[in-house]
Amino acid sequence: MPHIDKYPAGAFVWIELGTTDQAAAKSFYASLFGWNANDMPMGPGEYYTIFRLDERDTAAAYTLNPERSGGAPPHWMPYISVANADDAAARAAQVGGKVLSPPFDVYDAGRMAVVQDPTGATFCLWQPGANQGIGIAGVDGTLCWADLMTADAPRARQFYADLFGWEIAPGQNDPSGYLHIKNAEAFIGGIPPVSPQPGVPPHWLLYFLASDCDAAAAKAKSLGANIHYGPTTIEGVGRWAVVADPQGAAFALFQPLPH
Repeated sequence: MPHIDKYPAGAFVWIELGTTDQAAAKSFYASLFGWNANDMPMGPGEYYTIFRLDERDTAAAYTLNPERSGGAPPHWMPYISVANADDAAARAAQVGGKVLSPPFDVYDAGRMAVVQDPTGATFCLWQPGANQGIGIAGVDGTLCWADLMTADAPRARQFYADLFGWEIAPGQNDPSGYLHIKNAEAFIGGIPPVSPQPGVPPHWLLYFLASDCDAAAAKAKSLGANIHYGPTTIEGVGRWAVVADPQGAAFALFQPLPH
């Protein structure tokens, strides 16, 4: 059960669920992944939920405010680690991104900004302070991968390479067109050769580990989720499914091939 205390710049460092029913979401993910929920007051009637596994932070959730969120549907949002949020936000604007929320401090936890890439997918920049990010990996219910779902892979590829120094390239002997994202020495995600479904804007799809993808998908369905795709096998890689939680936030389950 690997614990993580620090991330390199360019890594997926935090994930956050914006939902329309925070209490229901807490119940769903606790049942599906075994997450424990810790609520932190944010103001009158509002709280920020930090999910934990093995007493380590694994994700977070908050209630979408229609006025502040611009009517965004429930969704999972990735945070990407940077050395300096102000510099990274300025760089993002220079290389074609749109800074939706300029850098601001989150108490002593860190400093963040919200950015939209040139193809329309949104993510956050995170300059760690007291909160270094997700503290656990390699077990069921932890983040293991992220796919950028976009109709313009070449533009996205250039933007993220310019911003984070990611190497984004096809896999060896892989004719599928899938692009692998490599941050320093680690493969962290990809850009599939398929566009988002009609009516679905470009977005990051987050993957959670499942030692039994079929069982996890069946459990999610029994808890009120919709199965959008799969479970199905990617030859030589593993088994996966795309799920939408009961409020509509999409994510993927992934069972790697046994080593």
